Amino acid sequence: MDGYNAFMLVATLLVLMMTTPALALFYGGMTRSKSVLNMMMMSYVAMAIVGILWVLYGYSMVFSGEGGIDTFFNSPFSNFALDGVGYDGYTFMMFQLTFAVITTALISGAIADRVKFSAWVVFVPLWATLSYFPMAHMVFGCTDDALICTQIGAQDYAGGTAVHINAGVAGLVLALVVGKRIGWPKEKMRPHNLTLTMLGAALLWVGWYGFNVGSLIFDDSVGDASTQFLNETGLTFSNTTIATMSAIIGWLVIERLMHGKATTLGAASGIVAGLVAITPAAGAVNVFGASIIGLVAGVLCAVAVGYKFKFGLDDSLDVVGVHLVGGVVGTVMIGLFSTPGDEGSGVVGGLAEGLFYGGGIDSLVDQILGVLVAIAWSGIVTLVIALAIKYTIGWRVSEEAEVGGIDLDQHGESAYDLHAGALAGSSEGILK
Repeated sequence: MDGYNAFMLVATLLVLMMTTPALALFYGGMTRSKSVLNMMMMSYVAMAIVGILWVLYGYSMVFSGEGGIDTFFNSPFSNFALDGVGYDGYTFMMFQLTFAVITTALISGAIADRVKFSAWVVFVPLWATLSYFPMAHMVFGCTDDALICTQIGAQDYAGGTAVHINAGVAGLVLALVVGKRIGWPKEKMRPHNLTLTMLGAALLWVGWYGFNVGSLIFDDSVGDASTQFLNETGLTFSNTTIATMSAIIGWLVIERLMHGKATTLGAASGIVAGLVAITPAAGAVNVFGASIIGLVAGVLCAVAVGYKFKFGLDDSLDVVGVHLVGGVVGTVMIGLFSTPGDEGSGVVGGLAEGLFYGGGIDSLVDQILGVLVAIAWSGIVTLVIALAIKYTIGWRVSEEAEVGGIDLDQHGESAYDLHAGALAGSSEGILK
């Protein structure tokens, strides 16, 4: 279908926008002014590295289950065909590329303000190859050996396990291995530009329609393709919207109760929490289920972010509290609210009945098992990579660099050179 291919090209562009500029702005505004360029660069370089690796061998690892030297030499720029996908293979390859890119970039928020750029550049290809690509095969590949999708049978519409739990666990491990920022938590490390963060959150929300609505799954037993397309795009669009709105309310209510004020940062974080939670469930639940999932995610993610101070976890930009917790909430609650489509009617929905819809506990157990596999895989792989980097090239910049500004130390630039006297720290100053 030419129209379907055009739709998927637009969806791909929207998801590509989620990393740059959306995530870069969202994270950049949340850091201190002396770290904003470094934070944004971590997203940009993740896009460049992971994108190339995806074309070289990542795509083949995920959708064929194969890898190694043979894949490396035979896969690049060849025929990216996938039977039954319904549109151009190159479009499908690029759409899935955007998922790999943003998953890796998400992790950077957990280690803001204190990491060598070179260490991040080494981490990105290792983690994408050893954690994201294999887990994406478990979730999206759906071949006979796909552990989460096929063998366990857990539902994950657009990446609650492979994307958000995967990145959230990685962020947790890195925050523990790298350690706290100098002065945290005694020193208040407030976002330097919430306007950027709010803009980034808005762009993420828009881009997320490509993320969820683009993750169409056609079932030959449920009506014809055109009817499914109309129904499923409408369902996932509605669920994505309603869940996000509910999460904003949930987050702001908790903020008001716990701290006496509802903040713009809370609203932006609520947006992301709702989007994260509905990602795995977007095509499996009805609008009522989506609203409950969003509300629960907003509440629990807000509470989880507060607990990082009690546990002494310097998760700088709340990757664990939002992506890990939100991903678990959305994935598990499919087991409660999943509503399958009606065979032959074109009405789409989940692949099993949830507990609240008469399906018993089986679906809930499957979802929990999928979550546990994702946590274990990401945790073990990330720990090995993180420790290898720590004891070789090292993660941390010097104490002087961290206090003085990681932007200047790692990139020779400053985000806000507003007068000629600051040229020494800018690109122009370096060129001179």
